[in-house]
Amino acid sequence: MRGAIFGDTRDITPFRNGHVRTSASGLAEGLSGAIAGVLKGRAAGRIDVAGDPPRIRRLAGKTAKSVYDAVFTSTEPDRLINLARTYPGWAGLCYVIAGLLVYKHGGYLRAAELLQRGLSIRIDDAASQFSASYLRRVVTRVEVAERIDVPVLFSEEAVFLALSHCFRETGQTAEALDILASLPPSLPTALARCTAAAALERHAGVVAWTEGLRNTDDLSAALLLIRAQSLRALGEREAAQAAIAEVLRRKKTSLALRNDALTDRALSMLEVRRRRTPRPPIPRAAVRRKSGKSKETELEAVDGIRKDVEVRRMWNKDFGEPDH
Repeated sequence: MRGAIFGDTRDITPFRNGHVRTSASGLAEGLSGAIAGVLKGRAAGRIDVAGDPPRIRRLAGKTAKSVYDAVFTSTEPDRLINLARTYPGWAGLCYVIAGLLVYKHGGYLRAAELLQRGLSIRIDDAASQFSASYLRRVVTRVEVAERIDVPVLFSEEAVFLALSHCFRETGQTAEALDILASLPPSLPTALARCTAAAALERHAGVVAWTEGLRNTDDLSAALLLIRAQSLRALGEREAAQAAIAEVLRRKKTSLALRNDALTDRALSMLEVRRRRTPRPPIPRAAVRRKSGKSKETELEAVDGIRKDVEVRRMWNKDFGEPDH
């Protein structure tokens, strides 16, 4: 078990600003995305792109043009699957993009199968060059924790985080945790790993991975909430309260996360109050009533056993086997 995993030291990362999803914001984003797609002449079900899709080169080969059309002009993953069967050297790339497209549509089981198949197949140099030239702007909006979405540019992290979410949605939580072990440190990856680890009750790992975390944005605030829950599960209530206080410290923290923090703090204080409040002594009269009731119950049980023995004797007499 290593230390903190949330510190991303890279100058350029594939992640864009994550946000907390609510019912109202999700509806607004879906509507605005559909309107933007109509204005740009793109169907809503196509794969997301940061800005405008790159233009295909005139001298590109037939295979590259076919894959380009399937990626940027189609909403059907079956086109990419057919191309994977037609061009084996491009199969790995086609399966991965098809998996990301199915993931966008919410088909987690099929997306997991396609992504795993694509990752298991090596691609040739032409497919690798196509990926570097045309897929850099492809964006996958990945759910790294409950209600937390992060847009990720096409990369190993985008594929692995999407696959991990698919595993979580299909009940394969251990696999969801294992698939992220090789990714470099980052807040989105830490959120996904801690979400899976907490679900598996590996709370010590969550605490070690989030040591020293401060509330600098909504992603770190969400991770602090997971840390607080794991600390409380380990019985470290003071440390859990400190994590909750850190969530509430930053005034610009998402209202949904602040409400979660306030709820957790109230439940924790109520739990502590219940532990400290001694139970009142039971009156003697109640003890007598309880003991008398237990004696009556014992007599009823004995009487029931006697009746059962009598019924068995009558059954054996009328329908049992005759004595030899």
